Amino acid sequence: MRESSYSASEYLIKLDSRFRGNDETGYGASVAESQTLTGTLALSGRLDKALAEASALSRERVKALMADGAVTVDSTPATNPSAKAKAGSAFSITVPPAAEAEAQPQDIPIDIAFEDEHLIVVNKLAGMVVHPAAGNPDGTLVNALLHHCKGQLSGIGGVARPGIVHRIDKDTSGLLVVAKSTAAHEGLAAQFADHSIRRRYLAICGGHPNPASGTIRTRIGRSDSNRKKMAVLPDTSARGKHAITHYKILEKLNHCSLIECRLETGRTHQIRVHLGSIGHTLLGDPIYGRTPAKLRAVLKELGFTRQALHAASLGFDHPLTGEKVTLEAEIPADMRELIDQTARSDR
Repeated sequence: MRESSYSASEYLIKLDSRFRGNDETGYGASVAESQTLTGTLALSGRLDKALAEASALSRERVKALMADGAVTVDSTPATNPSAKAKAGSAFSITVPPAAEAEAQPQDIPIDIAFEDEHLIVVNKLAGMVVHPAAGNPDGTLVNALLHHCKGQLSGIGGVARPGIVHRIDKDTSGLLVVAKSTAAHEGLAAQFADHSIRRRYLAICGGHPNPASGTIRTRIGRSDSNRKKMAVLPDTSARGKHAITHYKILEKLNHCSLIECRLETGRTHQIRVHLGSIGHTLLGDPIYGRTPAKLRAVLKELGFTRQALHAASLGFDHPLTGEKVTLEAEIPADMRELIDQTARSDR
């Protein structure tokens, strides 16, 4: 088992990459790795509480790791959760690798946009998680694909993520390509890595971006204040990755806009973060959204509770034949209804 060491501030980014796959390729770690968190305690008081605050782990997780002898404070083993912590003390926590359970086939309907012996492209419904993870052990796209493909998916992504080359968020709808073979997986991953994949999204954001079209270039990384969020980072930051989004207003609606976003990169929550950075978050976004007051009644009336984002077009060179493949997925009914309502609403 390999071990690598990161500061506590780097840990959340590394944990996301190791156990949930790279933003661009979907590859997870091929070798189990423990993670060593190091840092300085900011709080005095109970040791488990101070360690939880400093490491972003839960107190229960910290207690379990202390019991396993995986925690030191000022180079001394720390096994007593109720011991008194001193602000400024140096700590080290060794977190073992997460155990992946093998995904099981499930007979779940899926909308197939394209399929051959090498790969399959699915038009994912909003609300479906791409692969099993904590809190979502089954009912995912991977479970459905294992049933449909009779288990014939690339093994590069590991037992929990077979065939997964890239991801879209649970509540984002639209096109996703999945590899059936190792050769297809490697070929597609290379295209994601060199940014030659062609991706077009449709989104409904609050307000009317000005200018009506443009390019957003920033670094994106894990938020310091909320581990569930990504954030725009300074260009000089050593953290995060560069991200590029091209946007264009397609239709100005009442208090919102239908826009097209084309991605050069594929960072976690990229469109959601980038549009928020220019003051135009997606309607319905539960993490980044600030729905204009005049539209809250419309969303409530429609029962629209997800981010208004749809992966409408996906283009790539077939990894085995070299043929150019371009696929389109119509905007889903819930977003179409939202467009219709805001087009005629003056609320």
